[in-house]
Amino acid sequence: MANRRQRRRGEKEHRHAPPLPTPPAPDVQLDQRVERLAYTRQQAAKAIGVSLATLDRRVVPAIATVQTEWGARLIPVAELERYLAERRQVARVRQATRPGRKPGLPPELVTHVRRRHAQGESLGEIARQLNTEQVPTAQGGRQWWPSTVRAVLVRSAPPNAAPALE
Repeated sequence: MANRRQRRRGEKEHRHAPPLPTPPAPDVQLDQRVERLAYTRQQAAKAIGVSLATLDRRVVPAIATVQTEWGARLIPVAELERYLAERRQVARVRQATRPGRKPGLPPELVTHVRRRHAQGESLGEIARQLNTEQVPTAQGGRQWWPSTVRAVLVRSAPPNAAPALE
């Protein structure tokens, strides 16, 4: 027990020891920028944002690496940059579209339904008339329901307008 206590006391003194004085700067001016020539596998994985397993499985077989005498594998920076440059893709521009399904009804039918509802017809009356005329629904169905008509009115309304539906 005494050995453990002495070891822990020594570790504590080492942690709380004042910092060593820095040696004086040499007279020779060195270039402050040091260029990195190679990454370790962990550094390369972190640099490109993948796991070490993914780097070993996908990247290392596709690039030239340097094997050191002690068995470590280093990845030259130029090789990693070449690998990334070959796989760089042009950014895709997202079109500002509404999320969800694409509208499947012709605009004329939507305006027809909106006009009839504005004239005071109920959702059920509009649905019965569309069924009588055998107008297919947006998804190709044969049956119109009042809730389907309501969905057409709600989805075709401007985003800020709340239609007063029955």
